[in-house]
Amino acid sequence: MENDSAYYALPDPKQAQLWVDRTPDGFTMDFKAFGSITTHPIDPTRLPKAIRETLPAAAQEKRRLYPKDLPPDVRDEIHARFWISLEPMRKARKLGAILLQYPDWFVISHQNKDEILRARERLPDDRLAVEFRNETWMSERNRAETLEFLTDHDLTYVSVDEPQGFPSSVPPVAAVTSARLAIVRFHGRNAENWKKKGLSAAERFDYSYSKEELAEWLGKIEHLAEETEEVHILMNNCYGDKAVTNASEMANLLRAG
Repeated sequence: MENDSAYYALPDPKQAQLWVDRTPDGFTMDFKAFGSITTHPIDPTRLPKAIRETLPAAAQEKRRLYPKDLPPDVRDEIHARFWISLEPMRKARKLGAILLQYPDWFVISHQNKDEILRARERLPDDRLAVEFRNETWMSERNRAETLEFLTDHDLTYVSVDEPQGFPSSVPPVAAVTSARLAIVRFHGRNAENWKKKGLSAAERFDYSYSKEELAEWLGKIEHLAEETEEVHILMNNCYGDKAVTNASEMANLLRAG
């Protein structure tokens, strides 16, 4: 299971303890990193009051804060609070991985590689998984370099199934960059809505996979399972019951295989 609420607001350790208490033994939950950790803009009202009050006056007045708007000590505090907030899950061995999903404008560069490594340093020990939303990282020219970089730092490459033909499109490559974990995220193939403005996330991911489309990944997932200790398959086509239905269908296909 994946928890995306952590992307929009820092989790409360008390809530994390409730997740521990209300889930069965052996359950694991992946968490999407808080927005500023992956250079996304954030709503300042979602920051804890103690952090918000330390911001410069100009930053407090903005409706969206980018990392450049945050003093270094504030960014450090956000990372620290995010890490601490998940301690109940970590202690209970129910913390799966932390997903670092970078934005469309996050191109391959030395500077952005350093940004990823800063997240690695600030979130020690946890399994970190990196998902790119810019084609430059996995272009034929840069693919080997990207996968080598992730492998060198024990960062899981997140394989994706998503609409193609956009600058944000990453090809459906299944790759192993960590012996501990592999992740595949299914975003649907709704190309019409993928970059359309004014739509909700649910509308953008409104897509139901056919069994034939899911079957395209069976060989890839089997390869990942042979090379890693664990594979997480996540359905992000979150419209109605489409994610749940496709997850059940994928599980049946894997069992039959």
